[in-house]
Amino acid sequence: MTDGATPRSVLQALEESWRHETEAAATYRLLAQQETDPRRRDILQKLIRAEEQHAARWAARIRELGGEVPDASSVKPSLGLTLHVASPEVVYRKLEAMEARGLVAEKGVAASLDPTSRAILEDISADDREHAQILRVLGGPQSPRSALDLILKKERHVSGAGWVSDAIYGVNDGLGAVFGIVSGMAGYTGGSEIVLITGLAGTLASALSMGSSAYLAAKSQREVYQGEIAREKAEIEHNPEEEREELELFYQLKGFTAEESRTLVARIREQPEDFLKTLVQEELGLSETTFPNPWKACLSATASTAVGGIIPVLPFFFAQGTPAVVWAAALSVLAHFGVGIAKSLVTTRPWWISGAEMTMVAVIAGALTYGLGLAFAIH
Repeated sequence: MTDGATPRSVLQALEESWRHETEAAATYRLLAQQETDPRRRDILQKLIRAEEQHAARWAARIRELGGEVPDASSVKPSLGLTLHVASPEVVYRKLEAMEARGLVAEKGVAASLDPTSRAILEDISADDREHAQILRVLGGPQSPRSALDLILKKERHVSGAGWVSDAIYGVNDGLGAVFGIVSGMAGYTGGSEIVLITGLAGTLASALSMGSSAYLAAKSQREVYQGEIAREKAEIEHNPEEEREELELFYQLKGFTAEESRTLVARIREQPEDFLKTLVQEELGLSETTFPNPWKACLSATASTAVGGIIPVLPFFFAQGTPAVVWAAALSVLAHFGVGIAKSLVTTRPWWISGAEMTMVAVIAGALTYGLGLAFAIH
């Protein structure tokens, strides 16, 4: 029944989990009684029902294992005097922290539970993460825009300027890495054909490395999204009404009335696939359209890194010795300044500060690697 875990240790863990959920329900109930905002009060009532359902699940499991459920009246609300004297924002922040601590505690006891109890814990932990997110919104600015930003975690959409910034950083990586290689080899050899071969090899290696990393990163993002879709689909099948109520709550946090939220969710539920994807987007800020295509990301990173890497190598196609080294240094410094200006297009920094910063980085990197190569040449 407990897969090797002693029944008493399992029961103690379950009783602690039951107590945590019962305490949370009592705390939200007291807070709802004090809340003057009808919208917040309605949200708190839904949190109360959710925590009571969690406590009921733990109580049922305790009885299944032959234990006795403690008296719920013995469990008092948490936060004590804070609930009565602190501002609502402070209270909600503290409750959010309480939910976060509860999640940490749940992770700690998971290993001691039997498989059935562990499955219940996983379901409840998913709800508690959503509760912490809701409390974060309640404790912050109450405009629809701020609520939306917090719910979606200010997700970065990989569209429009997304590929531009990726290309800029690809050029920067290739330029910086290969300029360092070329400078070091130039210091060691004095600017021979070895610098050209080494620079080309470094350019190829950097481009392939960046391209493969970009491909794997983009692919992993999609795999995470698909995993969350599967998890959310299972939750909908297990408890569709709870998921419906959850989505209604998210829309209320954005500023919709309860009636508007019900109407909107009812319309979305007519298309099960849309309902599933909307839940994932609202809960986690994940949307299929925000992920880059792995092959596009790979090609963009490879090409931009190769462009940046070839710049310090170009002079060695046409010259050798000191002239090639001087031209390579000059081109690389100018290219770094140009990359700095380009970076200002996707940041808020002034172009001249960004350019000067990149130029300084190029000068320092070039001097250090050239000095290293020169030191080995002397010895």
